Amino acid sequence: MNNFTEHDNSIINGGAADMNLVATQAAEKKLLLQTYDRHPILLTRGEGVHLFDDAGNRYLDLLSGIGVSALGYGHPAITKAIHEQTATLLHTSNLFYHQGTATLAVKLTEITGMDRVFFCNSGTEAWEAALKLARAHAGVLRAEGKTIGTRFIAMEHSFHGRTMGSVATTHKQKYREPFNPVMPDVIFVPFNDVDALRAAFDENVCAIALECLQGEGGIHPVSKEFLAAARELCDNSGALLLCDEIQSGMGRTGKWTMYQHYGIQPDVTTLAKPIAGGLPMGAMLCTEEAARAITPGMHGTTFGGGPLACAVAIAVIDEIQQSRLLTHVTEVGDYFIAQLRTLAAEHDSVVEVRGAGFMIGVEMKSAEIAKEVADKMLFERHILINRTSETVLRFLPPYLITKADVDETIAALSSLIADAETAQAALAEEQVHG
Repeated sequence: MNNFTEHDNSIINGGAADMNLVATQAAEKKLLLQTYDRHPILLTRGEGVHLFDDAGNRYLDLLSGIGVSALGYGHPAITKAIHEQTATLLHTSNLFYHQGTATLAVKLTEITGMDRVFFCNSGTEAWEAALKLARAHAGVLRAEGKTIGTRFIAMEHSFHGRTMGSVATTHKQKYREPFNPVMPDVIFVPFNDVDALRAAFDENVCAIALECLQGEGGIHPVSKEFLAAARELCDNSGALLLCDEIQSGMGRTGKWTMYQHYGIQPDVTTLAKPIAGGLPMGAMLCTEEAARAITPGMHGTTFGGGPLACAVAIAVIDEIQQSRLLTHVTEVGDYFIAQLRTLAAEHDSVVEVRGAGFMIGVEMKSAEIAKEVADKMLFERHILINRTSETVLRFLPPYLITKADVDETIAALSSLIADAETAQAALAEEQVHG
């Protein structure tokens, strides 16, 4: 029993057109598992780099659904692919062939430098596949007489997803503790600490797991020295280097993957978020050496690599290439970062600006100021960003934003940060003088 009144049920059963914000909030509070603390805004449509709510308010979207809507909203390449594919074939299961998987696999292996692909439905599924592959590969090596264990070295402040393997390699206790015991044999080392990595690495390690640009951890790029050390250690032992590009991949940093900025190739990488333009999709890519550990029946998925998701992912890659969006991301991203660093020099409450392309973090001195600025950007200036790692303002805009959008954002940020600093100073003065 859902305990709704007859009036409540009539509104809900009337469909989306009848669901206003209050009705939607009430229905979700009673019916959904309470996993999200949503903003009180009911979004109804999107156009380009903007979203609109049920009151007709327009928002500049610099979050893109947490890095998903790289081509914005209503993009003709995506709507065309969806229309054409839904008219022919939506689902086949992986018991049969369809035309999209091989075409998409060719494109993904070319842009990542990998050899083989496993398609799935999300980032965390892609990372689960990477973890399983690493364990299976170590098993193959042991069968061939090599001494190698089952341990993963993961990074402090990492985030890889919420399924049991992914969460086991995610650093924050709040994500892991409620579900203990999670997958065993994972240790964490400080990110970018080469000495700590070398000290932790031994013959028990089957893989080193890292994000080349940490997202939830506060937009921290891996150092070239650290990535090179990880590559060297894996090369010498047979362990696999796993690079999570779920948030940073598919062009967000100005290259197809973040590791390409360093010229260092992992054994396994994972993609998701923008890969299919807003449809659920993930991919785990690997080398031939790693791939030999998987045989039919060892792993699988019902929906992964379906015709619709593949068709849209192909359209997304084609559009990024044909419209030279990687160049645009680099140029406008560099401009965005430069403007943010100028702003940082003008405000004491800004600690640092980090990132690459359109994956940018602005670290504030306090969580209170970061929260106030993020909230006011949304509710007063109608610009969507979010806050990660408590003190970091995160920007993950669609690849289509312009310098004019950046200028609008900088003006809003500067004003709101100044207001927050003034208010904080006034509060401190009041506390001093009672």
